[in-house]
Amino acid sequence: QVQLVESGGGLVQAGGSLRLSCAASGSILSINAMGWYRQAPGKQRELVAIITNGGTTNYADSVKGRITISRDNAKNTVNLQMNSLKPEDTAVYYCNANVRTSIFQTYNFWGQGIQVTVSS
Repeated sequence: QVQLVESGGGLVQAGGSLRLSCAASGSILSINAMGWYRQAPGKQRELVAIITNGGTTNYADSVKGRITISRDNAKNTVNLQMNSLKPEDTAVYYCNANVRTSIFQTYNFWGQGIQVTVSS
């Protein structure tokens, strides 16, 4: 099995910054894409940012220019640097990783989620 453990969430004022981190461990042969999603109360889970193992990134339009995703392939970690935070960024943030656990098997794994609250 594979575990994703997130850290770095919390409460911040509008305009502030937070850095989320996620570490993957377990039966990992390699990791393809890693990403961050978020879910606000009453809303569906949505993609925030994603990064391939080659470093190609993709961002939701709502966070472009404010949020940066990065990863360390050697450490199986992915980070989300969030600047100029807005109250509408308030949500539970989930780490996601597409993991190859054997030559023939690839699975999607999720972290437990971490709360980010931005006060106005």
